[in-house]
Amino acid sequence: MKIHESEKSVVVALCDKELLGRVLTEGETVLDLKGYAYFYKGREATAEEAREAMKCATSINLVGKRSVALAEKLGLVGKNEVRRVGGVPHAQVYRV
Repeated sequence: MKIHESEKSVVVALCDKELLGRVLTEGETVLDLKGYAYFYKGREATAEEAREAMKCATSINLVGKRSVALAEKLGLVGKNEVRRVGGVPHAQVYRV
């Protein structure tokens, strides 16, 4: 998990650790977890730490079965809002 903070926003990037370093593609969609690993690669977080971070986030980027399932469990994202890129679940949540 990595948290990006600015004056007006808190972005939580949550990615299943085994996916870091991969490049996922689905048609014309590319999710580069290798070249842009810095966006997701922070520290390993427990489910509870990730829950708390997501509660405060203005936007959330999720990649992987466990990460997306946690957001679904919290009611932050519905099944119909999850895309698959290279067969891997991916979702984004925005609070405005």
